[in-house]
Amino acid sequence: MDDRCRRVKVFGLLFVGIATIFLCGWFLWKDRFFMIRVLRVYREQRPPASLSIMQPLNGAIYPKDFASPTFQWVSDPSVDVWVIHFERTGKPAQLSFLTGQNRWIPTRRQWDRIRSLVGQGQAQLLVIGANRSNAVDIVKTGSVVFSIAPDPVAAPIFYREVNLPFNDAVKDPTKIRWRFGSVSSSTQPPVVLENLPVCGNCHSFSRDGRIIGMDVDYASSKGSYVITQTAQQMVLATTDIMTWNDYKKEDGRQTFGLLSQVSPDGNLVVSTVKDRSVFVATEPLAFSQLFFPIKGILAVYNRQTETFQALPGADDPAYVQSNPMWSPDGRYILFARAPAYELRAADKDQILLTSDQVSEFLKEKKEFKFDIYRIPYNEGQGGIPEPVEGASHNSKSNYFPKFSPDGKWIVFCQAENYMLLQPDSALYVIPAEGGKARRLECNTERMNSWHSFSPNGRWLVFSSKVYSDYTQLFLTHFDEQGRTTPPILLDRFTTSNRAANIPEFVNLAPEAITCIHESFLDDYSFVRVGDQFYRAGDADGAITNYYKALELNPNSVRAHVKLGFLLYHVKNQIRQGKDHSQRALELDPGNVFAHYDLGYALLLEGQAGRAIEHLSKAVELAPKGVNMQYNALRMHSTLARAYFIEGQYAKAIPSLEILLVLAPDNLKNRYDLAIALISTGKIDQALEHYKAAVTKDPSIDRSPQLHLWLAEKYAKERRFAEAVASAEKAAAIARALGQVQQANQILEQAREYQHNL
Repeated sequence: MDDRCRRVKVFGLLFVGIATIFLCGWFLWKDRFFMIRVLRVYREQRPPASLSIMQPLNGAIYPKDFASPTFQWVSDPSVDVWVIHFERTGKPAQLSFLTGQNRWIPTRRQWDRIRSLVGQGQAQLLVIGANRSNAVDIVKTGSVVFSIAPDPVAAPIFYREVNLPFNDAVKDPTKIRWRFGSVSSSTQPPVVLENLPVCGNCHSFSRDGRIIGMDVDYASSKGSYVITQTAQQMVLATTDIMTWNDYKKEDGRQTFGLLSQVSPDGNLVVSTVKDRSVFVATEPLAFSQLFFPIKGILAVYNRQTETFQALPGADDPAYVQSNPMWSPDGRYILFARAPAYELRAADKDQILLTSDQVSEFLKEKKEFKFDIYRIPYNEGQGGIPEPVEGASHNSKSNYFPKFSPDGKWIVFCQAENYMLLQPDSALYVIPAEGGKARRLECNTERMNSWHSFSPNGRWLVFSSKVYSDYTQLFLTHFDEQGRTTPPILLDRFTTSNRAANIPEFVNLAPEAITCIHESFLDDYSFVRVGDQFYRAGDADGAITNYYKALELNPNSVRAHVKLGFLLYHVKNQIRQGKDHSQRALELDPGNVFAHYDLGYALLLEGQAGRAIEHLSKAVELAPKGVNMQYNALRMHSTLARAYFIEGQYAKAIPSLEILLVLAPDNLKNRYDLAIALISTGKIDQALEHYKAAVTKDPSIDRSPQLHLWLAEKYAKERRFAEAVASAEKAAAIARALGQVQQANQILEQAREYQHNL
């Protein structure tokens, strides 16, 4: 019985298997017959092309080591099936496939068959939209020609993914990530660096790929730069970090050091120092950042000697010299140059600017154009900078120059104005020695930038926003004559909610970098992140990061200062806020921010006497203020208010006089100064300020004490008529304020003066 059951089961499984194979074969043959019928009808009818094929574009070339690409065309709701047909130009060989979507990615086996079909020639891709119910009904057709180059890419790409808008990325840099991968892989390039709580920007590699340099925010320096050897498991350590601020740091001017470039041999790094840039967030999602330098010179850092030096010929403060790029042999440097510009509304030593401070560019659309210059490196001695013909003095802005690896060509960006993220940015090519510029054939209709050559010089990767507000990467073939082909979208390199930018081919194997860890973060790194959240108006995000800073360093003065302010004034956590301010003063008795914050808190709580101790110290430490939040106007005004509450009018005079200079039209300050001066007996000076204030605004006259003091001074000088008038004025103001008892007492005083008339 058991043997019989087993035989039945075996025969059953065999039957199911045969039936499955038969059905699969039947459907395959059915699809095959359907495709044959559609193609026959197409050849008989030859309907006009009506379908737009998005990828590949006509004339595109794929590298021979390219993984299965994405074929995509415009969808049509009246089509329920698409026939994808490949034919070798001039050859009978052909392949056909079916899909129900307007996007098709061949399997590895299918792509191998297509590549074999194309060979060294051209192939036609024909896409036919039809209906299964009636194969005779061809709805849409379109075709393009493409080919596969014998040249491989043979190098992976390192690039950055950024969340948009720009303000979000700045506020929370942990969402920025870096990927490293090859076009020969059928999977998305893996993330090798992420969750970095400080901002990381431009990166570059040595020619052999063994050295990487990257801008990072570290400690108290915006100009920090990490430079280290590449490895599968990389660690960015504190010992790998230098700062461009160390270049002539004795002058006290900060440096960003953006757009740095490692030399081909990896021994040097060139960057812009002593710089100032328009670097602000803007409204549109796609172009939510405006960046371009308006001041700066070029300096070179030597890794072996750990020294800095300006590059003669590119160190003229009359110009902004930025965006440097080495020639493949390291003998020359290209850079973008323009006359330096002084903003109308910015502090000369300020690096981070607000939108209001760059209004001439944001609102008035002031032009700013760069020319590309060449200078010899000459062992650090520099030379005479020369404009590069075709990339200078053309009424355009020219930037991001890149040499081809063989040194024969320069590809650069050109736009109407500015530098980064320009919608009209296009790629141009000129001979390395200069010449007539030619717009590259690979350009899309919307922003073309951040380009990089493959090590063999046959491929160019670049960024564009032609299909999405989120920047995508594209690949084009670059031949010996400097011509390019229609671009191929690197679909697997793109994430729907991230902008892919700063792509760079690296002369390494695809598995050469698998993970990058940081080991340089300290408490100040989290303080910097907290500051970004605070500037973006996110108090909770700021507080979270300030607490992280305290986890690393419980004695972080700046974290305590920031928490003291936010917890007290924003979160209404009174005790906790004061505790942090007091702790900051224990650690740093001369901290002006903590003194002011604690003094202001005490003043709000009605402890004006204790408040004066801290507010006066803050003013003593920073009589001219520190920044927009802790400015002189606010600090002196708060101190004067505390003195008035305590009745120490004379001590308020220095602050009130400063307020008069800072805000001469502020009538309240002028009126208070009159009160303080009268309290010391300086009647003439007091009356001058009193009349100036009250004449313009009689309603400001609300101090019975001012007029009472004035009456007393007049009485001492036996000017009793004036004393009576002043006393009666004091009584009237007191009565208007509801101070009836005080008004009556003042009138009694007035009667005494009256008797002396």
